[in-house]
Amino acid sequence: MKTVVFVALLATFTCQISLAQTAAEKEVLQFEHDACKAFLDADPAALERMLTADFTLTLSNADVSTRADEINDLRSGKVHYDVFENYDMLARLYGDNMAVVLGKTCVKGTSDGKPFDRVVQFTDTLIKGDGRWQLVAGHVSRLEK
Repeated sequence: MKTVVFVALLATFTCQISLAQTAAEKEVLQFEHDACKAFLDADPAALERMLTADFTLTLSNADVSTRADEINDLRSGKVHYDVFENYDMLARLYGDNMAVVLGKTCVKGTSDGKPFDRVVQFTDTLIKGDGRWQLVAGHVSRLEK
């Protein structure tokens, strides 16, 4: 009986956490999903709107990729994604115009014709200006599958 009660309490607590997500948090997480779609659809125009002019991405090997690097790789077809999916995300909002998102990303595709399949842990920093979110900086660390 105690197990049933515990499971029921856990289910209730989990539902409350989901319901506790604010509209702003949902908006930020939707932005993250839309950013994945821009990469998956190879849509450089969408990526240009989503990344600030000074965007940087620090990679697991300590290389730094810029907004121009990301857009050019997408535009040139150098990188092609078959899968680009963020999951296990947590949004932390700081005021009305700054957010940090933690999560994992699964990516599969080809780079320079060579296949890749990896999972990374990410931290993204976003700002909101002119009524829309943009990605300022990101950091990824490769995870073992």
